[in-house]
Amino acid sequence: MSETPPNTLQYRFDGPEDAPVLILGPSLGTTWHMWDRQVPELLGQWRVFRFDLPGHGGAPAHPAGSVAELTARLLATLDTLGVQRFGYAGCALGGAIGIELALRRPERLTSLALVAASPRFGTADEFRQRGVIVRTNGLDPIARTAPERWFTGGFSAAQPAITEWAVQMVRTTDPGCYIAACEALATFDVRPELGRVGVPTLVLVGSDDQVTGPAEARTLVAGIPDARLAVVPGASHLVPVEQPAAVTDLLAHHFSTAWQQSFDTGQTALPGGAPAVRAPQAPPQAVPVAEIAPAAVPAQPAGPPDRYETGLKTRREVLGDAHVDHALAQAGEFSGDFQEFVTRYAWGEIWDRPGLDRRTRSCVTLTALVAGGHLEELAAHTRAALRNGLTPDEIKEVLLQAAVYCGVPAASGAFRVAQQVIREETTPAG
Repeated sequence: MSETPPNTLQYRFDGPEDAPVLILGPSLGTTWHMWDRQVPELLGQWRVFRFDLPGHGGAPAHPAGSVAELTARLLATLDTLGVQRFGYAGCALGGAIGIELALRRPERLTSLALVAASPRFGTADEFRQRGVIVRTNGLDPIARTAPERWFTGGFSAAQPAITEWAVQMVRTTDPGCYIAACEALATFDVRPELGRVGVPTLVLVGSDDQVTGPAEARTLVAGIPDARLAVVPGASHLVPVEQPAAVTDLLAHHFSTAWQQSFDTGQTALPGGAPAVRAPQAPPQAVPVAEIAPAAVPAQPAGPPDRYETGLKTRREVLGDAHVDHALAQAGEFSGDFQEFVTRYAWGEIWDRPGLDRRTRSCVTLTALVAGGHLEELAAHTRAALRNGLTPDEIKEVLLQAAVYCGVPAASGAFRVAQQVIREETTPAG
């Protein structure tokens, strides 16, 4: 395969050139091989297009920090191949891309399947914390814990080859692209927009998924007007790998019944390259599936954000939801106006200005806090600096520089506080 341009994605095609296109999107930390067990049966009716996220599966390491940017790269890739209309199934982050397609480019999409997906993936803090861990320790801690997030315990014990494949798949991912993908998930939240998804949608989830489980799936079904829910028993987050036969049957039924007869089958495309890491094969299992009818669409408030809302968003992104929630809860009636002032002007005006990036603003803030002796605030902003992309070594250099200009006693206390915070934030759980 030739070098992939920065604005496109690494891909492969399987199946007849004159068949309608069905796209399969991967989850964070996986490659297109997570769909290997689905492809043979799907090829009877579709030309299957699979892609790798940036830095995954040997794809060029061009980080993309938002779901919108990943979606734009997918569309740019399809445009170069002449693919205009398609069905789409995506798992987790791949599902977020599918929702973005349905919201921003509905004319391109014939039908949609969302696997282990959510309109908002956990909290922004969780994903930014994961980025701090990877930036400090590399991907090994994430790789070692991937099987417990992705598979049920029984499956991992019975399928050690697949478990090891999962670990190696994460280990071979580019760390910078993984961190950028975590940021994409941290900022993804389409809960107010689900009612605008206008294509037939299958929401598919494993009954034992502890990452994006049945509760998140039901939120999608409640919000999307033409959606149905399928719960696959005995499966966790990577349900296409753990229960391949059930997922294949569900996808084949959904896309064959939802397919539009006006689909353009005249596209042409180039074949993809050879895969880097192939999933070991697990025996197919017949699994009964619980299917639930769609629910009513809840009304969603709308309104343009002001500087306070902008500031609150920035403040949460930099300091974390837990810190901001605590500060606002503790404010009470007496300090409420002060918290609004800080949010509106410090965060909505200054931190949101385009003149400096957040890494640089963290360096300035750390230095100012050392100079003022504000060690309590220094702890919070050391965490923020890690979230904004500074490494522990870079924070150390900032404090050394501050020691020269702000004084050794001030820097001594700062080093003590920062060291404790860095230890807490960069030590992998477990």
